Amino acid sequence: MIKRLSCAVLYGSLLLCYLFFVGCGKTESRTPKEKTINVLAQPAEQKSLRPFIETIGTLNPDEEVTVSSEVDGILKGIAVDEGAAVTKGKTLALIDDTDYALEMKRAEAALKQAEATLANTKLEFQRKDSLYREQLVTQQQYDDVSTRLSLAEAEVERAKASLSLDLQRHTRTRISSPLSGIVKERKVERGNFVKNGTPLFTVIRTNPLKLNFTVNEKDVAKLRTGQEVLLRVDAYPDKEYKGRMSIIYPSLEERTRTLKVEAIVPNSDGMLKPGLFAHVTLYTGPARDTVLVPATSLLYEGEKIKVFVVEGNVARERNVTVGQKFTFASGEDVRSQSRSTRKEFTELTEGVKAGEMIVTVGQQGLFEGAKITVSKE
Repeated sequence: MIKRLSCAVLYGSLLLCYLFFVGCGKTESRTPKEKTINVLAQPAEQKSLRPFIETIGTLNPDEEVTVSSEVDGILKGIAVDEGAAVTKGKTLALIDDTDYALEMKRAEAALKQAEATLANTKLEFQRKDSLYREQLVTQQQYDDVSTRLSLAEAEVERAKASLSLDLQRHTRTRISSPLSGIVKERKVERGNFVKNGTPLFTVIRTNPLKLNFTVNEKDVAKLRTGQEVLLRVDAYPDKEYKGRMSIIYPSLEERTRTLKVEAIVPNSDGMLKPGLFAHVTLYTGPARDTVLVPATSLLYEGEKIKVFVVEGNVARERNVTVGQKFTFASGEDVRSQSRSTRKEFTELTEGVKAGEMIVTVGQQGLFEGAKITVSKE
């Protein structure tokens, strides 16, 4: 019995030793090795850049005039069509002037008659005046010829005014362009009867053009007339145009809380067209030192924005404050470069210094103090 008990104790001791060593081996195998994360990084850059406002706008004609008829009549000829370039004073259309020419001749005849009557009355007045001085005619006779002289002079003036009016009416049968520009719209056809005030054409001036755009309420204090404006249009994405701010409107639009602004844009080659949608950049001050990082390096957590900075082989989390966004290609400002080559950078006003290495790829899986292997972009 004692022998059997001793064997059981021995077997139990051996089993406990086995379990202990097996357990120690499993504990050691469960201890994880520290993971190293591969990332790409590049240094935060410092550049001297001008602050700006970006917005959108529309190009409009510098002037737009509706040319209307100033007399009644039938259109006997139209000299231009839509899209035609015209100079100031160029004939656009002709109204049948037959009746107006006859009225002008009648007025000319009436003037000649009035002038002849005045000439005879003057001669009679001169004779009566001499006789009156010698007291050979009565006062009544002298007063009568004086009155007829005044009436004859008034009749000449009336006839001149009537002739001038008929001449103006006759001249207005020729419809002329009031400015140099482009015929935007033709509203009538040859043979139409038009009345005084009937719209005939719309003429626009396209050099220069007006650029109308809006600016957010927070940027209103940065606006000054004469500021340089740069714009691009989708029709010519690789070309940049320049203008100058000319008008800052006096009040904000209550619904959108934006302020309307107008700039003048030269268009001597006629490439820009009224109605084109424009991407507008308005520079608001002189160049200043700016710390930039790729926009893709930023991580957003609610209202907090952070980046990861490389310190040796460790990633450090930094909260940052962002400013404006800039677009570059090959390290240069590319507002004159092709859109396909652009890369977006964000200004950091707090949190990072120029030259510090910023993680640009792989930062989504990082945490404070994470071990990293860095490759430069």
